Amino acid sequence: MKRIEIIYAVVTLGALGAAAALPLMSHRGGTSAVPGWGEFVNPGRISSKHEFLADRCEACHTPHQRPTVDKCVACHASGPATEGLLAKQSTRFHADIGTCSECHVEHFGRERRPIDMVHEALVDHAEKSASSGSLTEADTRSILAALGVASSRPVPHARITPRELALDCNACHANQDPHRGLMGSGCASCHATSAADGGWAIREFRHPSSLSTDCAHCHQAPPSHYMEHFSMVSMKVARIESADVSQCYLCHKTNSWNDIKGLGWYKHH
Repeated sequence: MKRIEIIYAVVTLGALGAAAALPLMSHRGGTSAVPGWGEFVNPGRISSKHEFLADRCEACHTPHQRPTVDKCVACHASGPATEGLLAKQSTRFHADIGTCSECHVEHFGRERRPIDMVHEALVDHAEKSASSGSLTEADTRSILAALGVASSRPVPHARITPRELALDCNACHANQDPHRGLMGSGCASCHATSAADGGWAIREFRHPSSLSTDCAHCHQAPPSHYMEHFSMVSMKVARIESADVSQCYLCHKTNSWNDIKGLGWYKHH
């Protein structure tokens, strides 16, 4: 064997040995065991809330696995944090969720919050729980019934998936219901779940006739309208001598609450 070939072989074996040793060293000793290892394998900057962990990959990652639940629980579901998380209606479903990384994703930059709510992940979790036998018979029947009904229902619009129809939106979002229960609990018949699809906004929605006088059936006036501000400022700006708070149509247009009849765009709240 020529000398140059021996040198190439030694260099190649050395490189392969180093490539195998570096991950092994970081596996056993953590990110700090190999200087610069974290920066070398980092797929992107993490959010500002987690930036203090930027040089400690093992704080979230388990070697050879995705970020595991136990790592998240150690910080986010211990002590007073647990009480807040499970006490709020909108977040208490976390009590029996077995995965975090489906909705909470990092390495997308400092300014982005690591939250990407994937509603279908909730359906998957419920389905797995029902088939695992870990739930009560009543809960299992309820989940399977909801999945069955969802699969047989026509999809009301293109911005929601058939599986998402199995979710009870009201269970998490009742406190955010601007309709005050007037529209029932079938949120998915009108709303989408993805922010990319407009979220709760409904592009297709059209108000009743501009001559309608039933605005207060769906809309509640701001607090200032129930105070002296209404008579001293609002009515004067709109050039309305007298009006009841429920008579929204006397001042407002349906295209935007800030478009005042005879005045144009005006925002004072």
